[in-house]
Amino acid sequence: MNQRIIRNARIVTANASFTGCVVFEDDVIRAVDTGSTSALGAEDWEGDWLLPGLVELHTDNLEKHLVPRPGVIWNATSATVTHDAQCAAAGITTVLDSIVIGDMDNGGTRSQTYQVSIDALHACRLADLLRVEHLLHLRCEVSAADIVENFERFGNDPLLELVSVMDHTPGQRQWRDLSKYRRYTERNGSLRDDEYDLLVRERTEQQALYAASHRAKVVAGCHERGIPLASHDDTELEHVDLAIAEKVQISEFPTTVRAAQAARNAGMAIVMGGPNLVKGGSHSGNVSAAELAERGLLDILSSDYVPSSLLQAAFLLRNDLDWGMPRAIATVTRNPAQAIGLADRGEIAPGLRADFLRVREVAGMPVVRGAWCRGKTAF
Repeated sequence: MNQRIIRNARIVTANASFTGCVVFEDDVIRAVDTGSTSALGAEDWEGDWLLPGLVELHTDNLEKHLVPRPGVIWNATSATVTHDAQCAAAGITTVLDSIVIGDMDNGGTRSQTYQVSIDALHACRLADLLRVEHLLHLRCEVSAADIVENFERFGNDPLLELVSVMDHTPGQRQWRDLSKYRRYTERNGSLRDDEYDLLVRERTEQQALYAASHRAKVVAGCHERGIPLASHDDTELEHVDLAIAEKVQISEFPTTVRAAQAARNAGMAIVMGGPNLVKGGSHSGNVSAAELAERGLLDILSSDYVPSSLLQAAFLLRNDLDWGMPRAIATVTRNPAQAIGLADRGEIAPGLRADFLRVREVAGMPVVRGAWCRGKTAF
């Protein structure tokens, strides 16, 4: 048995924040106490924060390493271990890698990378190459022609912990502002007006052909397998009504206050992006995470495309919106863990997994000084 005692740490539990000490044995938290200890070998953390390891439900960060430039597909093992190291340095000890498995671009990079991404995830876990725990979040583009066959291919993956149903057809949900959609589609090169108009028309036709039936099949498949479901970019009340009818548990990135309020009324957990909070608004022109937080309509933060935004956003909830530290930290630890049924982590409490962080606060900015996953050093 390996025992580790930490003293003089600012500990954040589910309901309190205090200076105290924690005892770990191997991969489990054994005791959490206020005050100090004179135990031989206790480590003095000099007033640094001792926080639960962060739990990330939705990150596109792996995709950035797989496709570092337009048209460039990187080695999947290299991309996975680099992404893993970045997550560890950001304090994330449990990460659901979000993989898009329906590609609306014929032969696009996502259709070329989803299989190698999932294969690399399994291979790296098997070879013990990863610092933190990686699980799987399948993002299902319901307007894509191939989504049902791809969901059936990966729906029984043992690492699968979450499925989101999404529809990025221009003119609705995230892309109801077509000027924002055009700017997004032209991020890698401009389009002539006729090319852009054709793209919008083709995407709209795809939605009419596939979206409703494909979404119904994916949702049914998740219920059959007992996989938690998230809706994505709900905007109108009818979007939330559909999610309620489907028994969706998580509202991921609602784009309007009315959609978020409807999700809250239905008992869904509401997820917003850390970058949205850090940058002060949505890059797509949708509702800000800060506004939802002020209205009590925010439960979970996701780092989305910037791993380091997760912890920074939680501290901003405390600094700028006067959330207490336990409530703020819960958005990146306890709440996401509970939302998908991971009951063994997300808190500093006896009997739970020894996933924890050492964080020093510098002028309100959290700096990760160490991260441990199952009691082992990750960073």
